[in-house]
Amino acid sequence: MNVTAARMRPEARRSQIQLPWPWIWALVVACLIAWGSRAHLERYITPQRGLGYWLGIVGGSSMVLLLLYSARKRANWLRWMGSIPAWFEIHMTLGVLGPVLVLFHSNFRLGATNSNVALCSMLLVAGSGVVGRYIYTRLHARLDGHEDTFEQLKAAGERLATQANSVAFLPGLLESIELIEQRWIEPPRNPAGRPLHLLTGAARLRIARWKARGAVRQGLERALAAGSPLIASHAPRIATAALRYAYRRLEARRRMVEYRRYALLFSFWHVLHIPLFFMLLIAGIVHVVAVNVY
Repeated sequence: MNVTAARMRPEARRSQIQLPWPWIWALVVACLIAWGSRAHLERYITPQRGLGYWLGIVGGSSMVLLLLYSARKRANWLRWMGSIPAWFEIHMTLGVLGPVLVLFHSNFRLGATNSNVALCSMLLVAGSGVVGRYIYTRLHARLDGHEDTFEQLKAAGERLATQANSVAFLPGLLESIELIEQRWIEPPRNPAGRPLHLLTGAARLRIARWKARGAVRQGLERALAAGSPLIASHAPRIATAALRYAYRRLEARRRMVEYRRYALLFSFWHVLHIPLFFMLLIAGIVHVVAVNVY
């Protein structure tokens, strides 16, 4: 029984592997845009009729449907439409699909003034959506699978700070971790350096982990040099536990530092994104009326 289970474990692991669908989706969209911008689509697609015309209709309708996410989020009686997370994913998909279809509708070329205004408004909204998606992802990145608020992140960090049993008896390790936090995780005092500090969080965390590995190795060497038989007999297990503690503590501290800044950025982004979207709606309506009436 155990042998069979052991043989099945690698297959189970392979079945649990998840493809990075957001990156695959982004790559497909980028390839489509790169191809469309160089394919001389004006030979095959005309914005005024046929396929080109319907690409514009479907693309514009997709962007109008983006309003359904806001309606679902604010109106409880629309629960029959599905969950809010599902509509958020639909919102993000339509927010990419609509602009791509409109780009193909326009042959990736500028046209009349009203068309140019609508196209530029659409590109602004699409770019704003990409930025908002990044901020949202960073704001709601999970530490332990359930920490979503600053208070919960702070509590998780405090719990880690008190769970130092695995490293307390390694000489100087706690002090080294604190110094690494101050050097690589804490924000700079100069406000001018904080935007760069925020954008380099992943790189700084990698450096901090590398420094933590060195600190654990040094602490273990000092403990072994002191002749402790307990540490000598359990050195690999102690090193693993100490590294796990250091990594989780550094990650928790990074999330606490970044959470408030991303929350502030997201509030600013939301104030900007909504007017841009309504500007797009107005420009799109003017464009449709101008094309079909005049």
